[in-house]
Amino acid sequence: MAATGLYIHRSSYIENIPTLHLMRRRNYLRLLLVFTGCIIFPATVLADPTAQKSSGASSGSSASSAGGGSSDIKAANNQIGYQSISTSVSYTETGNGVQTTAGTLDTETGAISGSAYYFSAMNDVLLGNDYFRATYDMSIGYTNYIGASLNLPNGPTGVYGSLVGTSSAVLKNITARYGKGFAYRGNAMLTPYFEIGVHTWDRGVNGGERYSHNYYAYGLLTQYSLGNKLVLSVDAMGGHTNGSAIAVTSTTQITGFTTALGDSELYKIGVALDYALGAKLHVNAGVDYTAFVYGISATQPSGLLEPDSNTNYITVRFGLGWGF
Repeated sequence: MAATGLYIHRSSYIENIPTLHLMRRRNYLRLLLVFTGCIIFPATVLADPTAQKSSGASSGSSASSAGGGSSDIKAANNQIGYQSISTSVSYTETGNGVQTTAGTLDTETGAISGSAYYFSAMNDVLLGNDYFRATYDMSIGYTNYIGASLNLPNGPTGVYGSLVGTSSAVLKNITARYGKGFAYRGNAMLTPYFEIGVHTWDRGVNGGERYSHNYYAYGLLTQYSLGNKLVLSVDAMGGHTNGSAIAVTSTTQITGFTTALGDSELYKIGVALDYALGAKLHVNAGVDYTAFVYGISATQPSGLLEPDSNTNYITVRFGLGWGF
């Protein structure tokens, strides 16, 4: 029978979120943010603010261009739309050498296609340039499983890689955020925000497993008008999961259970382009990377537990939006 990531436990419960992976992700995020700054603020934007305009005419031209850049960004932030998405899944369960065998226990990888719907608005409501965004997406497909057989009550048999197959996968996400935009030099917008969300993954191994968590995060949306109604956005956020859990469906070999998993830090960074084809119609494309961890569960009465795991998603998006 395919291993599910459920293992026999013969020791006391220890919650062990892999801190090494979290430290590495902090370093990756710092590098990405530095790289983001290099992209968004080229030398022309970061020019010496004390530099004098060459003439009154050029000053007027600059002011006109700046206003156009700001309006392009607000237009990109006021729309409702649909996106076709593809999410590349990279999931790894690891043993800590105490309750489970040390090292990689099983993995799930592969690209899953889906659909996303979004609503975005930036208007003067509370603080000026108030920014709202809500999204829902669902992806359905199959991932490639690599692991080992599970022979109860003796636990996993064989070594990692001795069993290969596919398993169904359904990913769902709901998010909502609020922030305030700060115009910068007329052609850029910096929008710090707060976001909450819900994530579920229905993993089709054995009778089925559902992983889920809520999260909250703080982020910064940096947008730059490239001119001609083209807007570049870089979005980076960091937060924390809460309510992480797994629900395992019973089979002839496994007694099902629902239990908490360890929470962790969560990181996400994305890059996107929006182009206004006309007064209302927009096309957009983007890619984002998300990373988080599930910590080891408590041992169940049946002797089973869910080990530590690391999840990484890379999502590519192409869509259409209607401005308002």
